[in-house]
Amino acid sequence: MERTVPTTASEEVELYLRTYYSLLRTTAEVQIRTLEEAHAGMNSLLHPKARDPEPDMAAFIYSVMRLPSCMPDIELVVLGQSEEVFEQAGIGDVSDWQESATAARRRRCYFDTLHTLACFIASRSDIDDMIPLLTAFQIEWNKLHHRLQRLPDNVSLVDICDDIGGCSRLAGWLDIPTEDVDRLFAIWDEDFGYNLQRIAQETKHLRIRLLSGSLSTYRRATHDWWSYIERDASFIRQRPIYFVSSNNHSILNTISGFPLQYANDMIQYLSEPGNTGLLNEWEDIQSQRVPSSQENFFYYVFKKFTQTAPGETLLKAKRVHEKESGIVRIKSERSFDVEAQVFEIARLDPDWIDPRLVENAWDDSLKNSDALIMNIDYPLGMAAYHILSEVAEHVKEVLGIYVMGKAATLNGVIGDAMIPNVVHDEHSQNTYLFPNCFSASGVAPYLVYGTVLDNQKAVTVRGTFLQNVEYMDVFYREGYTDIEMEAGPYLSAVYEMYRPTRHPVNEIINLHRMPFDLGVVHYASDTPLSKGKNLGAGSLSYYGMDSTYAATIATLRRIFMVEKERLQRLG
Repeated sequence: MERTVPTTASEEVELYLRTYYSLLRTTAEVQIRTLEEAHAGMNSLLHPKARDPEPDMAAFIYSVMRLPSCMPDIELVVLGQSEEVFEQAGIGDVSDWQESATAARRRRCYFDTLHTLACFIASRSDIDDMIPLLTAFQIEWNKLHHRLQRLPDNVSLVDICDDIGGCSRLAGWLDIPTEDVDRLFAIWDEDFGYNLQRIAQETKHLRIRLLSGSLSTYRRATHDWWSYIERDASFIRQRPIYFVSSNNHSILNTISGFPLQYANDMIQYLSEPGNTGLLNEWEDIQSQRVPSSQENFFYYVFKKFTQTAPGETLLKAKRVHEKESGIVRIKSERSFDVEAQVFEIARLDPDWIDPRLVENAWDDSLKNSDALIMNIDYPLGMAAYHILSEVAEHVKEVLGIYVMGKAATLNGVIGDAMIPNVVHDEHSQNTYLFPNCFSASGVAPYLVYGTVLDNQKAVTVRGTFLQNVEYMDVFYREGYTDIEMEAGPYLSAVYEMYRPTRHPVNEIINLHRMPFDLGVVHYASDTPLSKGKNLGAGSLSYYGMDSTYAATIATLRRIFMVEKERLQRLG
């Protein structure tokens, strides 16, 4: 069949990929500086000023938010698939090191408190994510280092932003926008002065080492991940499942319904000092001056409330409620960071679950269900393929597969929901045509602020940095407007779940007549052709949850409908 889509990324991006993969084949450490020229040469949409002498603060802040907070102290980054891999390489038991989290990326990382960072990776997609992040971080760090040398001798970086107007003066000296300094101050918080001092003191010369890049090692890490699922939910092998890839909060909140039962406690919390903005939002919702979902608002406030001392007790009660409701939460151990949750449909309580799941969706026949809902915190790129393949191999039957997650949009705005029925996968170079069970009519009733765009065409890219204007323009002219990172690998696994061979490469594949339900819905978090427009730019309050929960409600209602029909067939 004649292809109607591009077959490869731009030559500059391909050169960058070939450069770092060839270097990472060595067992020695690789200097990040050897990648800077290829990185700058691809003219990434996320790093357009890589070659310019002035700092590209958008690229720097993007990297800061997706790398661990200890990065100012790091000289060596080691990538591995499991604790066993790190131990075999002589790195040691990294779980004894200090865990170091990121603000906007889920990746298990450990800091030895000196100069080494150990990061767990689930697939080659993590490499395609980490290398550009580290390279952009180093390029922009060193630009800022040179500019910080210009500061007057009497300036103290430790407390510069503590004084009124201090951040503005710093921005003037560095010749960067004040709002960028303010954003860094908000991200680094109490470490702001220390981190600035580190940038001023030295240039950054990062090194990276990949311990093992074999496909079998990734598969072994995925199998280790699955072993903990079976340990904590041993019944999963004997029960049919609905597989959901989403996040670790929206499915849990709507199915448990726990936050909604304590709405009065949260309203009282809104009256406390410091919550004026949230209280005003709640009053606007009540008076209908602002069209919004009360449920979404309480889910948002509940997270904030449980971070306070009075809220800790409620968090403990929530865990007890989940256990009594047959909800099993499985944290990842000894490998990559993908939490899983298992729900028994028969044990759900319609008096507790989100009311949007009850109306015309729930009936008592579901109390006779033997099916489970398995939800995972959506993985990055090719890890999706490994995980779904592992799940399909070990459970009794997969009744439905539902993928929801973030995407960039070339024709919509942040907060829109996008429903594709064509996905071009840059990993396999396949174009998948499939019957998406979702439609605009199934999502739109639960979306307040955005628009639902169905019948879309999506492209699964290899990394957020690995796109430039020319690359995007080719896809846009072919009608591909939904840019994301998981759908293609999931569809490759879907192909292998009902076909007798491994998925092909560089073909157009029709996935109709599948023996299970399939749905993909994305919510727009980026508009890459409009610079600076992304969810990382700042807080969106509970409005940012609107499209997430609309997709969640649509997914669970679909599962209830399919399960009721199955139970009717079974008699």
